[in-house]
Amino acid sequence: MTTRRILTTLALTAMAFTATSPVYAQDGKPLEWVVGYAAGGGSDAVARTTAETMAKILGTPIIINNKPGAATNIAAEYTARSKDYGRIMMTADFATLAANPALFSKLGYNAEKDLAPVGLLARFPLVLVVGPQVPVKNYKEFLAWVRAQPNGVNYASAGVGSPHHLATELLREKMGTPMTHVAYRGAAPAIADVLGGQVPFMLVDTASGNQFVLAGKLKAIGVASAHRIATLPDVPTLAEQGLTDFEAYAWQGLSVPTGTPAETVAKLNKALVEALNSTVVKARFQALGVEGLPGTPAQMASYTKSERERWGRLVRDNNIRVD
Repeated sequence: MTTRRILTTLALTAMAFTATSPVYAQDGKPLEWVVGYAAGGGSDAVARTTAETMAKILGTPIIINNKPGAATNIAAEYTARSKDYGRIMMTADFATLAANPALFSKLGYNAEKDLAPVGLLARFPLVLVVGPQVPVKNYKEFLAWVRAQPNGVNYASAGVGSPHHLATELLREKMGTPMTHVAYRGAAPAIADVLGGQVPFMLVDTASGNQFVLAGKLKAIGVASAHRIATLPDVPTLAEQGLTDFEAYAWQGLSVPTGTPAETVAKLNKALVEALNSTVVKARFQALGVEGLPGTPAQMASYTKSERERWGRLVRDNNIRVD
């Protein structure tokens, strides 16, 4: 093959690739990363941390667009309806992909059909915390205090259908005590009201709550995972304190609208995995108490399916409805 023919073949191959997949480093247009929670919370922190490194890998800016409300449904519908393939992605989490299909009788998106997986992002241990005004230090005292309240107690969550919400419903069921859910538009405003005494307690993800626990502003009663977490080594698990068969995490993945070209998904997945394995993201996640979950789109799809079955069963068995 002559040099001219080789160069012509290479040029045609490059043109074909450009026609089907965004070349981020060349066109300079930003990518939009949609987050279904308010700025300042754990989901926002994970997205911004990961996006900063992914932007360097892809060679293009990534803009975070916070669209809180309706248990991430606003963000999910906005993303699912977008035709700007390759230019928009979202933090699709426990609520978006696992809980909402069971909680809501009608959604503006289909979690299985309208959102395609790029890869899992992170897993957040949940910690039972109380405000400074609540006179308890451990789970035994917490249980006694809750049972002593004649009208039951309120609890905060990051939103209807969030892991914070459903995990606390499971906790309520196991404790056998009346509790009233107070939903917020993200973890940050929920924490603010627990700190201020408007609501006495919540299950908070480590990314959102660790800084307040370490500063002594929130009292950590117990960790809702199988093992203690490195960032809060002195806080025992709830299982250690006698609450058996109770384990819950918040988790997140990165999704794009169905219809995004496969090569674009592969490019985003490659950048995501590289970012999650980078020293800077690992260090930041460790400080947040978050576990990175690098993997393939197929692994995310399989995990999402099992979680949808698990939590969908809880929602149906307890007749938890949002609408």
